[in-house]
Amino acid sequence: MPKLHGSIALLVTFIMLLSMGGCGGGSKENNISSKSNGDNEEMSESLADHNQDDQSLEELSIVLDWYPNAIHTFIYTAIEEGFYAEEGLKIKILYPANPNDGITMPAAGRADIGMYYPHDILIAIANENVPLKSIGAVCQQPLNVVIAPAENNINSPDDLEGKTLGYPSHEITELFIKSMRTSEGKSLEHVELQDIGFDILTAMTSGQVDATSGGMVNHEVPVLEDKGIPVTYFYPTDYGVPSYYEMVFVTGEDTLAKKKSQLAGFLRASKRGFDVVKEDPERAVDLLLKFQEEDQFPLTKSVEMQSIEILIDAMEHEDRPFTSQDAEMWQQAIDWLNSYGKLERPIMPSDIMADLK
Repeated sequence: MPKLHGSIALLVTFIMLLSMGGCGGGSKENNISSKSNGDNEEMSESLADHNQDDQSLEELSIVLDWYPNAIHTFIYTAIEEGFYAEEGLKIKILYPANPNDGITMPAAGRADIGMYYPHDILIAIANENVPLKSIGAVCQQPLNVVIAPAENNINSPDDLEGKTLGYPSHEITELFIKSMRTSEGKSLEHVELQDIGFDILTAMTSGQVDATSGGMVNHEVPVLEDKGIPVTYFYPTDYGVPSYYEMVFVTGEDTLAKKKSQLAGFLRASKRGFDVVKEDPERAVDLLLKFQEEDQFPLTKSVEMQSIEILIDAMEHEDRPFTSQDAEMWQQAIDWLNSYGKLERPIMPSDIMADLK
């Protein structure tokens, strides 16, 4: 499940959404121009049967980063337990019809909240003036890893010398590769890079490449292992890339101004949902499987169980609770992007972080 990105497409999509008049009440918008439109409606109605049928509840919409998987279990659990309802909220879950919906829809008011990746958000704000704010971190650490079949004996950047490294054509993944350093502090000079698109699993299983960058430790790794393919992997952040939040919640500036208390309620209920997930991961995964998008993105319980165990440790640290964010982590990401000339105007953590208190 590699990250998707496209800054030009993002700007065009944002302008199109604005021209459709989406900046008003994003939580009331039901129609997204794609096949997933109907899926969004069906999802919302089916979830309404789970402690969300009170007509007095205020609808709050969230567009996911991808189809439902283990990283979203806290949302489904919080709905099932009635935590959002206790905050006066009815959660409408939307699937992304386009790769950048997690940014463009909240920015244009077509969704109240989006789940997306911090580096892409910073680029959108600095370079395209997309009106977004982060209200909290979904995952406190990176999930992006370099993966290789175990038989290739690739455990660090040193082992990539003379090998072929596949990667999806994604700006941030390319920067990860540029930033990685060997044990001698050298960049990856003798590695053949091959653009494999977004089909990381096929590239790995076919032997097209020796290793891949851009896959997720909570998805590609358990999927490959479930297929009986032992793998090794390492984190780029262990070899030169600064640590970062893998994913954050974003909202549009207009939505933040109008719905600050509702957004705060969403985070409170989400935290309670995550606490329940930690207590009983299998129950959370079973609930997720009930609402999976089986036609588009079928899930396997064993894979999602392995994924949720990884995510529980990644989404919350002892000193960084679930949904918390701090200026230092954002500043690291800003400095890193600036070191490669990726931000066209100065930006500070205060330009992205929202205070919901």
